[in-house]
Amino acid sequence: MSKALSSYYVDMHIHIGRTEKGSPVKISGSKDLTFYNIAREASERKGIDIVGIIDSHSPSVQEEIMNYLDSGDMEELEGGGIRYRDTTVLLGSEIEVRDPGMGTAHVLVYLPTLAVMQDFTAWMRHHMKNVELSSQRIYVQARVLQEQVLGRGGVVIPAHIFTPHKSVYGSCSTRIEHVLDLDGIAAVELGLSADTEMAGYLSELDAFTFLTDSDAHSLAKIGREYNLMALESPSYAEVVKALRGDAGRGVTANYGLNPRLGKYHRTYCGGCGSILDEDAASVERCLYCGSKKLVRGVMDRILDIADRAAPVVAAHRPPYRYQVPLEFIPGLGKRKLAALLERFGTEMNILHQATAADLEAAAGGEIARYVMQAREGTLRLGVGGGGTYGKVEKYQ
Repeated sequence: MSKALSSYYVDMHIHIGRTEKGSPVKISGSKDLTFYNIAREASERKGIDIVGIIDSHSPSVQEEIMNYLDSGDMEELEGGGIRYRDTTVLLGSEIEVRDPGMGTAHVLVYLPTLAVMQDFTAWMRHHMKNVELSSQRIYVQARVLQEQVLGRGGVVIPAHIFTPHKSVYGSCSTRIEHVLDLDGIAAVELGLSADTEMAGYLSELDAFTFLTDSDAHSLAKIGREYNLMALESPSYAEVVKALRGDAGRGVTANYGLNPRLGKYHRTYCGGCGSILDEDAASVERCLYCGSKKLVRGVMDRILDIADRAAPVVAAHRPPYRYQVPLEFIPGLGKRKLAALLERFGTEMNILHQATAADLEAAAGGEIARYVMQAREGTLRLGVGGGGTYGKVEKYQ
């Protein structure tokens, strides 16, 4: 008899900045982003049930994982994944591909066990200049990489598919099918500057599960985007079933930034520093200064390559809920955040469970109002672009 399904918070895209010995993994990542610190932060502070650590291919990281398994501080699960207290870690890797005649794109891959990941690393050594580092170029065609992952029982997910730098739509091509075998893709990751409705402009995406993940480069940013999944248990095998929609499993909600907060939502002019407003259609020159030094925004890129005049959101899609991370809340500094965590335990509890009255008692009326309006999707937001995040507008 199968077990009842339960809900789990899942963030599948978190980087390692350094090993515990100080060796670099993700150069732009925080030094305190180690494998252990990520697992502990997710379990004890964030309240994220499942995290994907996408630099688990690094041999130095694998050595640390082995040490924690040998000491008993962590354990491998029968269904795949590594358990630390209240959180399961999925072992993943972010890899850069570039096929002839195309731009670069990042793909996420996940594998069930450490032994399988180590075998995958051994294969990548022959096709990658530095397998110790994150997000490195692999010198095989994308479909060859895809075959290697699927042959090891893994899954392939195109990463942050619309961002202007290193994504399948933003910088590589106009269709995923030009790069990967569509039948071998488990899901697509929308990225911080897009949502379900925006993705609905492209019919190619209709068949895929959508993911919203943090792409965290610091501990604080873990869980800034995440997914709610219906699973029988928090394991690799169950997550794969959810991505496929098997046996009642599935993604039941996407929690992501309002795209206006994303740092690449709208086109940015490098000439005058303007962010082209939302009434401005896709353009080749800045509307304000005429410069061609534009960083194409996600919304504008989607409109460029759309094969629909209006977005289509299928009835089977789960809700996309705009979630404003606590770090975006004006006036919520370390002291007030510590008071909230002391009262409610984890950030997920603050964001989803705490009542307005309890929030006010712990951190004051203004913070309570911001958090409740964030939950309701009624905050006023300034738009982001050109690598600068949008922001929550303060009360006047």
